[in-house]
Amino acid sequence: RSSQQGADSGDGSPSSAAAETPSSEDFSLSLLDTNLPAEAETELRSFIAKRLTKGALFEGMGNVATVGLSIPESKVGCYYCRFQQENLLEMATLGSDISAPEYVVCFLGGSEKEDTFRLELDKYIQSLKINLDLEQKKLETCVNPYLRSWFENAICPIQRVVQLFQEKLTFLLHAALSYTPVEVKNAEERTEKDISRFLAAASLQGLVQEGTMTSLCIAMTEEQHKSMIIDCSGPQPQFHNAGSNRFCEDWMHAFVNGAEGGNPFLFRQILENFKLKAIQDINNLKRFIRQAEMNHYALFKCYLFLKNCGSGDILLKIVKVEHAEMPEARNVVTVLEEFMRE
Repeated sequence: RSSQQGADSGDGSPSSAAAETPSSEDFSLSLLDTNLPAEAETELRSFIAKRLTKGALFEGMGNVATVGLSIPESKVGCYYCRFQQENLLEMATLGSDISAPEYVVCFLGGSEKEDTFRLELDKYIQSLKINLDLEQKKLETCVNPYLRSWFENAICPIQRVVQLFQEKLTFLLHAALSYTPVEVKNAEERTEKDISRFLAAASLQGLVQEGTMTSLCIAMTEEQHKSMIIDCSGPQPQFHNAGSNRFCEDWMHAFVNGAEGGNPFLFRQILENFKLKAIQDINNLKRFIRQAEMNHYALFKCYLFLKNCGSGDILLKIVKVEHAEMPEARNVVTVLEEFMRE
Protein backbone atom coordinates (compact mmCIF):
# COMPACT_ATOMS: atom_id res chain seq x y z
CA ARG A 1 0.00 0.00 0.00
CA SER A 2 1.31 3.44 -0.86
CA SER A 3 0.38 6.51 1.18
CA GLN A 4 1.53 8.88 -1.57
CA GLN A 5 -1.21 10.94 -3.22
CA GLY A 6 -1.10 10.90 -7.03
CA ALA A 7 -0.75 14.40 -8.45
CA ASP A 8 -3.52 15.96 -10.49
CA SER A 9 -2.52 15.71 -14.15
CA GLY A 10 -3.90 19.19 -14.82
CA ASP A 11 -3.62 18.73 -18.59
CA GLY A 12 -7.24 17.84 -19.27
CA SER A 13 -6.32 14.31 -20.35
CA PRO A 14 -8.66 11.41 -19.50
CA SER A 15 -8.09 10.52 -15.87
CA SER A 16 -7.02 7.32 -14.19
CA ALA A 17 -7.05 6.21 -10.58
CA ALA A 18 -6.18 3.05 -8.64
CA ALA A 19 -7.25 2.13 -5.12
CA GLU A 20 -6.46 -0.82 -2.86
CA THR A 21 -9.21 -2.73 -1.08
CA PRO A 22 -7.96 -4.63 1.98
CA SER A 23 -10.00 -7.77 2.62
CA SER A 24 -11.96 -6.28 5.54
CA GLU A 25 -15.67 -6.23 6.25
CA ASP A 26 -16.16 -2.51 5.59
CA PHE A 27 -14.24 -2.32 2.28
CA SER A 28 -12.13 0.64 3.42
CA LEU A 29 -10.25 2.02 0.42
CA SER A 30 -6.76 3.49 0.50
CA LEU A 31 -5.50 5.59 -2.39
CA LEU A 32 -2.63 4.17 -4.40
CA ASP A 33 -2.45 6.56 -7.36
CA THR A 34 -4.68 9.14 -9.04
CA ASN A 35 -4.60 12.26 -11.19
CA LEU A 36 -8.03 13.44 -10.00
CA PRO A 37 -8.48 16.53 -7.79
CA ALA A 38 -8.84 15.60 -4.09
CA GLU A 39 -12.60 16.29 -3.82
CA ALA A 40 -13.44 14.29 -6.96
CA GLU A 41 -11.20 11.43 -5.80
CA THR A 42 -13.11 11.24 -2.49
CA GLU A 43 -16.43 11.11 -4.38
CA LEU A 44 -15.12 8.37 -6.67
CA ARG A 45 -13.88 6.41 -3.66
CA SER A 46 -17.34 6.66 -2.07
CA PHE A 47 -18.96 5.41 -5.30
CA ILE A 48 -16.60 2.40 -5.49
CA ALA A 49 -17.06 1.59 -1.77
CA LYS A 50 -20.85 1.40 -2.28
CA ARG A 51 -20.39 -0.95 -5.24
CA LEU A 52 -18.05 -3.16 -3.20
CA THR A 53 -20.50 -3.28 -0.28
CA LYS A 54 -23.24 -4.47 -2.65
CA GLY A 55 -20.90 -7.17 -4.00
CA ALA A 56 -21.23 -5.68 -7.48
CA LEU A 57 -17.56 -6.02 -8.49
CA PHE A 58 -16.37 -9.37 -9.84
CA GLU A 59 -12.69 -10.20 -10.16
CA GLY A 60 -11.29 -9.22 -13.57
CA MET A 61 -14.67 -8.19 -15.04
CA GLY A 62 -15.06 -4.47 -15.66
CA ASN A 63 -18.24 -2.43 -15.32
CA VAL A 64 -19.20 0.94 -16.77
CA ALA A 65 -21.41 3.53 -15.08
CA THR A 66 -22.03 7.28 -15.05
CA VAL A 67 -20.57 9.00 -11.98
CA GLY A 68 -21.21 12.54 -10.74
CA LEU A 69 -17.94 14.20 -9.64
CA SER A 70 -16.84 17.71 -8.66
CA ILE A 71 -14.97 18.36 -11.89
CA PRO A 72 -15.87 20.61 -14.86
CA GLU A 73 -17.53 17.74 -16.77
CA SER A 74 -19.73 17.00 -13.71
CA LYS A 75 -20.95 13.58 -14.95
CA VAL A 76 -18.42 11.22 -16.54
CA GLY A 77 -18.33 7.62 -17.73
CA CYS A 78 -16.39 5.43 -15.33
CA TYR A 79 -14.95 2.00 -16.15
CA TYR A 80 -14.01 0.20 -12.93
CA CYS A 81 -12.53 -3.25 -12.34
CA ARG A 82 -11.49 -5.22 -9.24
CA PHE A 83 -8.44 -7.50 -9.42
CA GLN A 84 -5.71 -9.15 -7.38
CA GLN A 85 -1.97 -9.19 -8.05
CA GLU A 86 -1.23 -12.30 -10.12
CA ASN A 87 1.93 -13.61 -8.43
CA LEU A 88 0.59 -13.04 -4.88
CA LEU A 89 -2.73 -14.62 -5.85
CA GLU A 90 -0.88 -17.77 -6.98
CA MET A 91 1.05 -17.90 -3.70
CA ALA A 92 -2.18 -17.50 -1.68
CA THR A 93 -3.81 -20.28 -3.72
CA LEU A 94 -0.85 -22.60 -3.01
CA GLY A 95 -1.50 -22.27 0.74
CA SER A 96 1.08 -19.61 1.62
CA ASP A 97 0.36 -17.25 4.55
CA ILE A 98 0.41 -14.29 2.17
CA SER A 99 -3.06 -12.86 1.52
CA ALA A 100 -3.30 -11.33 -1.92
CA PRO A 101 -4.30 -7.66 -1.68
CA GLU A 102 -7.17 -6.49 -3.86
CA TYR A 103 -7.25 -3.42 -6.08
CA VAL A 104 -9.83 -1.42 -7.98
CA VAL A 105 -8.81 0.51 -11.08
CA CYS A 106 -11.02 3.30 -12.45
CA PHE A 107 -10.72 4.96 -15.86
CA LEU A 108 -12.77 8.11 -16.42
CA GLY A 109 -13.82 9.37 -19.84
CA GLY A 110 -16.37 11.69 -21.39
CA SER A 111 -19.42 9.44 -21.22
CA GLU A 112 -20.72 5.89 -20.75
CA LYS A 113 -19.44 5.11 -24.24
CA GLU A 114 -16.47 3.41 -22.54
CA ASP A 115 -18.86 0.44 -22.47
CA THR A 116 -18.14 -0.14 -26.18
CA PHE A 117 -14.49 -0.73 -25.20
CA ARG A 118 -15.14 -2.82 -22.08
CA LEU A 119 -13.44 -5.96 -23.45
CA GLU A 120 -10.35 -3.99 -24.49
CA LEU A 121 -10.15 -2.39 -21.04
CA ASP A 122 -10.57 -5.81 -19.37
CA LYS A 123 -7.54 -7.01 -21.34
CA TYR A 124 -5.66 -3.86 -20.37
CA ILE A 125 -6.31 -4.62 -16.68
CA GLN A 126 -5.24 -8.25 -17.20
CA SER A 127 -1.85 -7.04 -18.43
CA LEU A 128 -1.55 -4.68 -15.43
CA LYS A 129 -2.46 -7.55 -13.12
CA ILE A 130 0.35 -9.72 -14.48
CA ASN A 131 3.00 -6.97 -14.40
CA LEU A 132 1.96 -5.19 -11.21
CA ASP A 133 4.80 -4.70 -8.73
CA LEU A 134 4.18 -2.21 -5.99
CA GLU A 135 7.77 -1.46 -5.03
CA GLN A 136 8.06 2.32 -5.09
CA LYS A 137 10.46 2.40 -8.08
CA LYS A 138 8.25 0.09 -10.11
CA LEU A 139 5.15 2.07 -9.17
CA GLU A 140 6.63 5.31 -10.50
CA THR A 141 8.35 3.92 -13.60
CA CYS A 142 5.90 1.21 -14.74
CA VAL A 143 2.50 1.20 -13.03
CA ASN A 144 1.75 4.95 -13.03
CA PRO A 145 2.64 5.51 -16.74
CA TYR A 146 0.66 2.36 -17.64
CA LEU A 147 -2.41 3.66 -15.82
CA ARG A 148 -2.13 7.09 -17.46
CA SER A 149 -1.79 5.73 -21.01
CA TRP A 150 -5.04 3.69 -20.91
CA PHE A 151 -6.89 5.95 -23.34
CA GLU A 152 -4.10 6.02 -25.92
CA ASN A 153 -3.45 2.27 -25.75
CA ALA A 154 -6.92 0.74 -25.28
CA ILE A 155 -9.33 3.23 -26.90
CA CYS A 156 -7.45 4.84 -29.81
CA PRO A 157 -6.10 1.89 -31.94
CA ILE A 158 -9.18 1.75 -34.23
CA GLN A 159 -9.00 5.50 -34.81
CA ARG A 160 -5.26 5.32 -35.62
CA VAL A 161 -5.85 2.50 -38.12
CA VAL A 162 -8.59 4.50 -39.89
CA GLN A 163 -6.31 7.55 -40.10
CA LEU A 164 -3.39 5.46 -41.38
CA PHE A 165 -5.19 3.49 -44.10
CA GLN A 166 -7.98 5.86 -45.22
CA GLU A 167 -9.52 4.40 -48.46
CA LYS A 168 -7.35 1.27 -48.15
CA LEU A 169 -9.30 0.37 -45.03
CA THR A 170 -11.65 -1.55 -47.33
CA PHE A 171 -8.95 -4.26 -47.67
CA LEU A 172 -8.72 -4.68 -43.88
CA LEU A 173 -12.51 -4.90 -43.54
CA HIS A 174 -12.64 -7.54 -46.29
CA ALA A 175 -9.85 -9.57 -44.64
CA ALA A 176 -11.62 -9.44 -41.26
CA LEU A 177 -14.97 -10.46 -42.72
CA SER A 178 -13.55 -13.29 -44.87
CA TYR A 179 -11.15 -14.66 -42.19
CA THR A 180 -8.18 -14.05 -44.49
CA PRO A 181 -4.88 -14.29 -42.57
CA VAL A 182 -2.95 -10.99 -42.53
CA GLU A 183 0.84 -10.51 -42.36
CA VAL A 184 2.24 -7.09 -41.39
CA LYS A 185 5.80 -6.33 -42.48
CA ASN A 186 8.24 -3.51 -41.65
CA ALA A 187 5.84 -1.82 -39.23
CA GLU A 188 6.48 -0.23 -35.84
CA GLU A 189 5.36 -2.38 -32.91
CA ARG A 190 2.45 -0.07 -32.06
CA THR A 191 1.18 -0.04 -35.67
CA GLU A 192 1.34 -3.84 -35.82
CA LYS A 193 -0.62 -4.12 -32.56
CA ASP A 194 -3.16 -1.56 -33.78
CA ILE A 195 -3.80 -3.53 -36.99
CA SER A 196 -4.14 -6.78 -35.05
CA ARG A 197 -6.65 -5.17 -32.66
CA PHE A 198 -8.64 -3.67 -35.52
CA LEU A 199 -8.89 -7.06 -37.28
CA ALA A 200 -9.96 -8.76 -34.03
CA ALA A 201 -12.61 -6.08 -33.40
CA ALA A 202 -13.89 -6.23 -37.01
CA SER A 203 -14.10 -10.02 -37.33
CA LEU A 204 -17.30 -11.96 -36.63
CA GLN A 205 -15.56 -14.06 -33.98
CA GLY A 206 -18.08 -14.95 -31.30
CA LEU A 207 -20.98 -14.03 -33.61
CA VAL A 208 -20.79 -17.07 -35.90
CA GLN A 209 -20.38 -20.70 -34.80
CA GLU A 210 -16.86 -21.61 -33.68
CA GLY A 211 -16.68 -24.65 -35.99
CA THR A 212 -17.70 -22.47 -38.95
CA MET A 213 -14.99 -19.97 -38.09
CA THR A 214 -12.30 -22.65 -37.90
CA SER A 215 -13.38 -24.17 -41.24
CA LEU A 216 -13.45 -20.73 -42.87
CA CYS A 217 -9.94 -19.95 -41.64
CA ILE A 218 -8.70 -23.25 -43.12
CA ALA A 219 -10.57 -22.64 -46.41
CA MET A 220 -9.20 -19.09 -46.77
CA THR A 221 -5.64 -20.19 -46.01
CA GLU A 222 -5.86 -22.93 -48.67
CA GLU A 223 -7.00 -20.50 -51.39
CA GLN A 224 -4.38 -19.45 -53.89
CA HIS A 225 -3.94 -15.89 -52.59
CA LYS A 226 -3.33 -17.20 -49.06
CA SER A 227 -2.54 -14.40 -46.62
CA MET A 228 -2.86 -10.69 -47.31
CA ILE A 229 0.41 -8.81 -46.82
CA ILE A 230 0.64 -5.22 -45.55
CA ASP A 231 4.04 -3.62 -46.17
CA CYS A 232 4.59 -0.51 -44.01
CA SER A 233 8.15 0.25 -45.17
CA GLY A 234 7.14 3.25 -47.32
CA PRO A 235 5.32 6.50 -46.48
CA GLN A 236 2.00 4.78 -47.32
CA PRO A 237 1.17 1.14 -46.48
CA GLN A 238 1.16 -1.17 -49.52
CA PHE A 239 -1.18 -4.17 -49.81
CA HIS A 240 -0.48 -7.47 -51.62
CA ASN A 241 -3.06 -10.22 -52.27
CA ALA A 242 -5.79 -7.88 -51.00
CA GLY A 243 -9.48 -8.40 -51.66
CA SER A 244 -12.47 -6.08 -51.51
CA ASN A 245 -16.16 -5.87 -52.38
CA ARG A 246 -18.88 -3.24 -52.56
CA PHE A 247 -20.06 -3.89 -48.98
CA CYS A 248 -16.59 -3.20 -47.51
CA GLU A 249 -16.12 -0.14 -49.76
CA ASP A 250 -19.40 1.36 -48.54
CA TRP A 251 -18.43 0.85 -44.90
CA MET A 252 -14.92 2.21 -45.57
CA HIS A 253 -16.57 5.51 -46.63
CA ALA A 254 -18.50 5.57 -43.33
CA PHE A 255 -15.18 5.33 -41.43
CA VAL A 256 -13.38 7.92 -43.59
CA ASN A 257 -16.29 10.37 -43.31
CA GLY A 258 -16.32 9.89 -39.53
CA ALA A 259 -12.59 10.65 -39.33
CA GLU A 260 -13.26 14.40 -39.52
CA GLY A 261 -14.71 14.41 -35.99
CA GLY A 262 -11.81 12.36 -34.61
CA ASN A 263 -13.99 10.56 -32.05
CA PRO A 264 -12.70 7.03 -31.20
CA PHE A 265 -16.09 6.01 -29.80
CA LEU A 266 -17.77 6.85 -33.12
CA PHE A 267 -15.34 4.55 -34.99
CA ARG A 268 -16.09 1.72 -32.59
CA GLN A 269 -19.83 2.22 -33.07
CA ILE A 270 -19.40 2.16 -36.88
CA LEU A 271 -17.43 -1.08 -36.52
CA GLU A 272 -20.20 -2.65 -34.43
CA ASN A 273 -22.80 -1.57 -37.02
CA PHE A 274 -20.61 -3.07 -39.79
CA LYS A 275 -20.59 -6.45 -38.01
CA LEU A 276 -24.30 -6.26 -37.20
CA LYS A 277 -25.18 -5.67 -40.87
CA ALA A 278 -22.92 -8.57 -41.94
CA ILE A 279 -24.67 -10.91 -39.46
CA GLN A 280 -28.10 -9.73 -40.64
CA ASP A 281 -27.10 -10.48 -44.25
CA ILE A 282 -25.83 -13.96 -43.30
CA ASN A 283 -29.09 -14.73 -41.45
CA ASN A 284 -31.20 -13.46 -44.38
CA LEU A 285 -29.26 -15.64 -46.82
CA LYS A 286 -29.69 -18.70 -44.57
CA ARG A 287 -33.44 -18.06 -44.47
CA PHE A 288 -33.60 -17.76 -48.27
CA ILE A 289 -31.59 -21.00 -48.65
CA ARG A 290 -34.04 -22.88 -46.37
CA GLN A 291 -36.91 -21.62 -48.54
CA ALA A 292 -35.00 -22.42 -51.76
CA GLU A 293 -34.74 -26.11 -50.81
CA MET A 294 -38.43 -26.43 -51.80
CA ASN A 295 -39.09 -23.38 -53.96
CA HIS A 296 -37.40 -22.34 -57.22
CA TYR A 297 -38.62 -18.75 -56.90
CA ALA A 298 -36.86 -18.55 -53.48
CA LEU A 299 -33.71 -19.80 -55.20
CA PHE A 300 -33.93 -16.85 -57.59
CA LYS A 301 -34.46 -14.54 -54.57
CA CYS A 302 -31.27 -15.99 -53.08
CA TYR A 303 -29.39 -15.17 -56.24
CA LEU A 304 -30.73 -11.59 -56.38
CA PHE A 305 -29.87 -11.08 -52.71
CA LEU A 306 -26.28 -12.28 -53.24
CA LYS A 307 -25.93 -10.07 -56.30
CA ASN A 308 -27.23 -6.92 -54.60
CA CYS A 309 -25.93 -7.16 -51.01
CA GLY A 310 -22.36 -6.20 -51.97
CA SER A 311 -20.64 -9.07 -50.13
CA GLY A 312 -22.03 -12.13 -51.95
CA ASP A 313 -18.50 -13.54 -52.38
CA ILE A 314 -17.97 -13.78 -48.60
CA LEU A 315 -21.53 -14.72 -47.60
CA LEU A 316 -21.55 -17.66 -50.01
CA LYS A 317 -18.32 -19.00 -48.49
CA ILE A 318 -19.70 -18.70 -44.95
CA VAL A 319 -22.99 -20.51 -45.70
CA LYS A 320 -21.15 -23.12 -47.78
CA VAL A 321 -19.05 -24.05 -44.74
CA GLU A 322 -22.06 -23.97 -42.39
CA HIS A 323 -24.21 -26.13 -44.70
CA ALA A 324 -21.49 -28.64 -45.64
CA GLU A 325 -23.28 -31.46 -43.76
CA MET A 326 -26.79 -30.63 -45.04
CA PRO A 327 -27.40 -32.22 -48.50
CA GLU A 328 -30.39 -30.11 -49.64
CA ALA A 329 -28.88 -26.81 -48.54
CA ARG A 330 -25.52 -27.85 -50.03
CA ASN A 331 -27.21 -28.41 -53.40
CA VAL A 332 -28.75 -24.92 -53.25
CA VAL A 333 -25.35 -23.39 -52.46
CA THR A 334 -23.76 -25.29 -55.39
CA VAL A 335 -26.38 -23.89 -57.79
CA LEU A 336 -25.88 -20.39 -56.39
CA GLU A 337 -22.10 -20.70 -56.89
CA GLU A 338 -22.67 -21.59 -60.55
CA PHE A 339 -25.03 -18.62 -61.02
CA MET A 340 -22.58 -16.24 -59.36
CA ARG A 341 -19.69 -17.48 -61.53
CA GLU A 342 -21.74 -16.95 -64.69
